Amino acid sequence: MYRIASVTMCVIGLHAIALHAAADSKANKIKTLDATNRVARKDVLRRDVADIASEDLFYGPGGAQLAPASDTVFTFEKEDLDGSNPKYVVRDNNGRKWKVKLGDEARPETVATRIVWAMGYFADEDYFLPSMRIQNFPLDVKRGRKELRPDGSFANVRIKFESKDRKKVANWDWDNSPFTGTRELNGLRTLMAVINNWDLKTVNNAIFETKHAGEPLRIYEVSDLGASFGSPRFDLGYAHDKGDLEAYRKSKFIEAMHDSEVDFDIPGAPTKALIFKPGQYGERRHLMSIGRHIPRDDARWMGEQLGQLSAKQIEDAFRAGGYTEDEANQFTTVIQQRVAQLKAL
Repeated sequence: MYRIASVTMCVIGLHAIALHAAADSKANKIKTLDATNRVARKDVLRRDVADIASEDLFYGPGGAQLAPASDTVFTFEKEDLDGSNPKYVVRDNNGRKWKVKLGDEARPETVATRIVWAMGYFADEDYFLPSMRIQNFPLDVKRGRKELRPDGSFANVRIKFESKDRKKVANWDWDNSPFTGTRELNGLRTLMAVINNWDLKTVNNAIFETKHAGEPLRIYEVSDLGASFGSPRFDLGYAHDKGDLEAYRKSKFIEAMHDSEVDFDIPGAPTKALIFKPGQYGERRHLMSIGRHIPRDDARWMGEQLGQLSAKQIEDAFRAGGYTEDEANQFTTVIQQRVAQLKAL
């Protein structure tokens, strides 16, 4: 469960409320909170972290207590057809529900959740399993059957804990949220550039309703971090755009620096091959603005937060994602180089 040290509530005017309501209505077709009942509810993007240097990035948001034991038994419940990767809902022998994700996002997403969480932002309680068996797995699933190995197991799996204490109610947009213009949101934009997360579509941002100390909260989260630690842009080939060390190391980080702002090269311009799909090409071009025109002070602030992480903590996050010690060390070097650039802004 999330450990909320303190809540930062964004105070917004009626104009911003109207923009937020319009965005929610258009994107999610749900009723947004109006100015009257918003008083009794807090919108939260980030929690305060008392001691970043002591955070456990191997186990991450869920901690060691939630991590499944080696003898945990998982049983198939249903297939989830959302997104581009095979996913299944399973339940373990302790009655806990999990969402399984296969494919090339499993490792980088596990790592990204830990770094994002360590910076005070909300992230899923993810764990990486190098091998996993699912009881009662049907052979008529629409996706992922080819991933099933002869011994009945799957390799390189991410599992996400499905909490009963929070409910997804909407998606949120980078351009219109209660946090637009705040240091917290600009820091999150910077953090997405640091980890090369190029897939920043609205559908990958979730709003969850939950409670803390009896008070209702609306938590804003980047709920899909799988397109991280590879190239900085969408690639039709999917060969190097997720969890690829060489692509991550060779990618450009800062595009341009201005008097008071910085432009990152993430999300980068989509591959030219996407021109033949004008709808997707236009959407990807629009996402580039998320990494542009970020106040240098806010980007530097995020660099200072990241700078409190030790090399071991960052390496632990990559080890948790199934990377080798050498890979973890090299990924960590790239992150630390980027942190140094941020702190020098």
